[in-house]
Amino acid sequence: MSADPIAPSPSSLPPDDALRGLLHNEVHARPSARIRLPALVVLVAVLNEGVSREDECAHLRRLPGQDGLQPAELADNFLRLRLDGLTLKWERHSEFTRYSLVQPLPQQAALGASDPELLSSLALDASWLREIPGRTVAAVKLVMLEHDISDPHAALALAQQWFGGRTVVASMLGNGHSMAVTNFRLMPSGFERMLVIAPPGTSETRAGRVSQRLLELEIYRLMALRGLPVAKALAPMLAESEAALAEVTAKLEARQDSEAELLDSLIHVAAGVERATAQHLYRFSATQAYDALVRQRIAELREKPIPGTQTIGEFMQRRLSPAIATVVATSARLASLSQRIERASALLRTRVDIATETQNQQLLAKLTRGQDLQLQLQSTVEGLSIAAISYYVVSLLLYGVKALKSAGLPLNPEITTGALIPLVLWGVWKATQRVHARLNH
Repeated sequence: MSADPIAPSPSSLPPDDALRGLLHNEVHARPSARIRLPALVVLVAVLNEGVSREDECAHLRRLPGQDGLQPAELADNFLRLRLDGLTLKWERHSEFTRYSLVQPLPQQAALGASDPELLSSLALDASWLREIPGRTVAAVKLVMLEHDISDPHAALALAQQWFGGRTVVASMLGNGHSMAVTNFRLMPSGFERMLVIAPPGTSETRAGRVSQRLLELEIYRLMALRGLPVAKALAPMLAESEAALAEVTAKLEARQDSEAELLDSLIHVAAGVERATAQHLYRFSATQAYDALVRQRIAELREKPIPGTQTIGEFMQRRLSPAIATVVATSARLASLSQRIERASALLRTRVDIATETQNQQLLAKLTRGQDLQLQLQSTVEGLSIAAISYYVVSLLLYGVKALKSAGLPLNPEITTGALIPLVLWGVWKATQRVHARLNH
């Protein structure tokens, strides 16, 4: 039997990196669903902050026939459960968890109906949806059905009737393989609705890809917008911080306050800016990341406009772009303010350094003057010391001369001693010079 070229034996390769299997399988982590038309897809996305996988597993165990579900089965962040007459897909992301329910479309919701009611036809107990752990961030009822779309305007008229005559946005997807219609309105039930019309014979995989792109588009749109309230809430604080920084800079220029007062004011402003940065930087970065995903999903739809109707991508970008621009501007404003505070701090540091250098120079001047005085005093003391030492030496010589006179030498002690005084002074001075020379050496 020949060896399998796709699955090499363990001995044919070096040992695997610890992350190889995980990274390789990431591309298969969230496969698209296969949806048989007509179908009703119900999406509920909840924020999972404070909600563990054990909590979500316990809730999934409440489904019929899922009593033995274990948390280990949720370790890959993706799980598809096939229940009686429906399919439930569970996906956990970094900030939210999505539950997608796919079931056959009820008869009363077919194309031609007007504003059909859908929740009562769910194959799943409504209380199970209501008690999903977490806080709802997105909820969508997506109806997917088959109908001829060769005349887009006729199909759009039926879709608008299905939405109860309300204004809708619509576009042809994939350059014409299906039509997506929505109005981005939040219904009293808490859901928004989307309608996809595909021609007869549409494959289950294509229907699954279309549903995934549309639902992810809406989730990522709402997650991207979570940075907007934060940006608006930060605006007053940023204005106050900018005004306070301008005041500190003006006082720094005018030299009105002391360095200690300016430093205290600057630290107060910097602390507020750094606190805001630490609290909200992740939210602003996440907003930009989600916005990039929204743009990517819009591009993947490959929309073709229907004359007289705004496309989904145009509608979303026109409404979403100002919000994202506000978040980006606030993030840039926060970063710029932090940099300006750093520059002001550097200026204040320079001023403090100059003041410190001036004080050091004054101190050195005082020390130099003190040393000069000390040297002068030392010279004076040395002169007195020479005189004192000479006095004692002369006194000793006087006693010595008196002793010699008593021994019989014809000497006058006072005259002899007086004659020796210059020699004594010179000798003591030279001895002091030699001591200084030795110390200096």
